[in-house]
Amino acid sequence: MIDRSEGTSWARRIKVRHLESFLVLDEAGTLTEAAARLHMTQSAMSHWLAELESVVGTPLMVRGRKVQLTPAGHLLKRLAISVLGDIARTGREMHAVAEGRVPRLNVGSVWAGIAGGLPEAVSAFQLEHADVAISIHDGPFDNLLKGLETRALDAVIGVLDARAHQPGLEHQVLFEDHVAIVIGHGSRHWLHAEGLGFADVLHGNWVMPPSGTLTRIQMDAFLIEQAASWLVPKAETASLAMMQALLHKGDYVGVCSESMADYMVSLGLFKKIAIGSSIRFGPITVVWNREHASATLLDFVRCLVAHASGNASGAARETEP
Repeated sequence: MIDRSEGTSWARRIKVRHLESFLVLDEAGTLTEAAARLHMTQSAMSHWLAELESVVGTPLMVRGRKVQLTPAGHLLKRLAISVLGDIARTGREMHAVAEGRVPRLNVGSVWAGIAGGLPEAVSAFQLEHADVAISIHDGPFDNLLKGLETRALDAVIGVLDARAHQPGLEHQVLFEDHVAIVIGHGSRHWLHAEGLGFADVLHGNWVMPPSGTLTRIQMDAFLIEQAASWLVPKAETASLAMMQALLHKGDYVGVCSESMADYMVSLGLFKKIAIGSSIRFGPITVVWNREHASATLLDFVRCLVAHASGNASGAARETEP
């Protein structure tokens, strides 16, 4: 069995002031300058450095006109930056909690939410809450809802269905979305996409979301209506980055939410195929746990509503949260 105490015993004797002073000395370059910045005598500074080297068990600096870090010194500098950064960040977060504020929000979103106003909402929210960090996670709605259950996520953006009506959950509809058929730069139709219809790409190489996902279910239903249930995709992926790469590099036809398709079209990466009818995807909604909703989270929800796709006026679609 590995004796873990051997590798950490020295660290138990390291103090925060050791790390702070070490970074000051590295920045100052000389014992004299570092001593002046720390309001110490030069002899006291030399004694402190010797004490620190005794704790770690190896020289940390080569003394000269200017001190230079040894390889061990570089390792300690990396540790000091990391530890002091964590302490400062935790201190700010504790201060925010003490004042009743939330220092961080964790938000999960399906592709449609990301393309349908989430970046704009984050930007607007942080103009009012500059001290709140936001972590954004994308993925299938099912996986994101699990994060909501475990409190790993504070809010989830996905398609409104029965799951959003579970006990204890609140939701707010953001916008209505549809399914779109798209091509990329790799398509032989790219230069002549104007007026291109479903029949023109029906026998192409299709890239679709995996079976069981809502987009795929809606697309399969559309294929049945078009008497094209025989169509089998050449590739299946839940990754937008992979679908984008395939459509850019190869002669493929893709399927994604219309909000994402419109966003990619605006960037010049996709072109939409006219399909003659609407393939309903469903209302995109934000869901959160009622018991864990902070004022900060509700402010973020309001920003989502105001910047949701097709909602330039900022009017809410249902009741205010």
